[in-house]
Amino acid sequence: QITSSSRSIVSRKYSFFSRVSLAENGEKCFPKFTNSPTMIVMVGLPARGKTYISKKLTRYLNWIGVTTKVFNVGQYRRDATRSYNSFEFFRPDNTEAMKIRKACAVAALKDVCDYFTRELGQVVVFDATNTTAERREVILSFAKENGYKVFFVESICDDPEIIAQNIKQVKLSSPDYVDCDKEEAVADFLKRIECYKLTYVPLDDNRDRNLSYIKIFNVGSRYLVNRVQDHIQSRIVYYLMNIHVTPRSIFLCRHGESELNLVGRIGGDSGLSPRGAKFGSSLGAYMRGQCISDLKVWTSHMKRTIQTAEALGVPYEQWKALNEIDAGVCEDMTYEEIQKNYPEEFALRDQDKYRYRYPKGESYEDLVQRLEPVIMELERQENVLVICHQAVMRCLLAYFLDKTAHELPYLKCPLHTVLKLTPVAYGCKVESVFLNIEAVNTHRDKPVVIFIFFFHEHVEAEMRLKLHSDDSVSACVRSVTRSLQSPGGGTSSAS
Repeated sequence: QITSSSRSIVSRKYSFFSRVSLAENGEKCFPKFTNSPTMIVMVGLPARGKTYISKKLTRYLNWIGVTTKVFNVGQYRRDATRSYNSFEFFRPDNTEAMKIRKACAVAALKDVCDYFTRELGQVVVFDATNTTAERREVILSFAKENGYKVFFVESICDDPEIIAQNIKQVKLSSPDYVDCDKEEAVADFLKRIECYKLTYVPLDDNRDRNLSYIKIFNVGSRYLVNRVQDHIQSRIVYYLMNIHVTPRSIFLCRHGESELNLVGRIGGDSGLSPRGAKFGSSLGAYMRGQCISDLKVWTSHMKRTIQTAEALGVPYEQWKALNEIDAGVCEDMTYEEIQKNYPEEFALRDQDKYRYRYPKGESYEDLVQRLEPVIMELERQENVLVICHQAVMRCLLAYFLDKTAHELPYLKCPLHTVLKLTPVAYGCKVESVFLNIEAVNTHRDKPVVIFIFFFHEHVEAEMRLKLHSDDSVSACVRSVTRSLQSPGGGTSSAS
């Protein structure tokens, strides 16, 4: 029979997977934010920031747990044609080119359908100009036929400076203009825009009153929102109304080394060690060297971040949302003590560190939800220094660097190191600066795991347990293995 110790693991395992359903192909899938797949359809002339919005929105939705993918029709066009010659390809009277462009859009829509059905995606961002009413009608018919919701995002810009800046920063580095003279590339791209203007029909407040959409004017100077259908669309609108393109930098760092860091204990609310206090002074000198007059400083409500900020000698704002992950019953313990006193919990956390929730505490998944308001405010702000904690910094860093849920819990965020994040066209530039003050290493690498599969009373449970030298965990593994090999206990395999 399965022992009480191993039964405890199975119980926690089923508790975890009670939130998981099985797709038709047998793959596990997590709860969805949408009751039906949603297509976010971009609309607008070239050089209006559609791809920038598409990538940024996709990064945000994936970070909050909504599986999202961008389908860029321009890339389909590049794959379908051997090389780009000139703006002539985009003339509305170029019959052959129009056939190619239509075929590319159809191919992209087919892949959208595959993504929703085979990969169980929840949201798609359809990144193309979609400037004609006819093209948008094709998309709407496709969505209706397949049971998808559609939300249009139209970017309208008539500011020549913004358009010129976008062409310079993004379009000149496009594959269409490799090895092309910059002035010739700009001239060609401006003619391409004129080709699109000949057939451009913006979303109309009256004609399209039954559609769901947001219009963004001049990168956020004004917005028009129409018929938001559901929760996910409202979150998309809120997000798009908070982002901006003003040049800025975001500085992320952990608090200075704490007294509990020195003895290897997690959580708690201890003060800084002598080296941690020294880091606060060095951080102040580093930030003054950045010469940022409008810098804002944020901390958590915990002593170690507040003491670090106080050494800067500038005003700071406290956020409870920036508090470290709650370790529940494991607060103030070392990893060795957790392994000894809670071997099952220790093994389960190694199994899925992102979704594992400490008893009476939090998971990284919980922490991401807690930090969403912080991300929104960071997007609204310009230059900000965030003094936070290891798990919190991992979550924030995963958002800006587009890391997956599997990667997030293992991102390296060492003490006494500042990460300077500078948003660029389609991503984020990262500079890591160590302030030359030694500190303990609190990073735990991703463990090596084994897989145990067993069948008991027609129910399949899957457990992944880390092999430790600790007798209690080894005994637990041996106990489960023996129970699987005993008569009536099912079968097992390990790899």
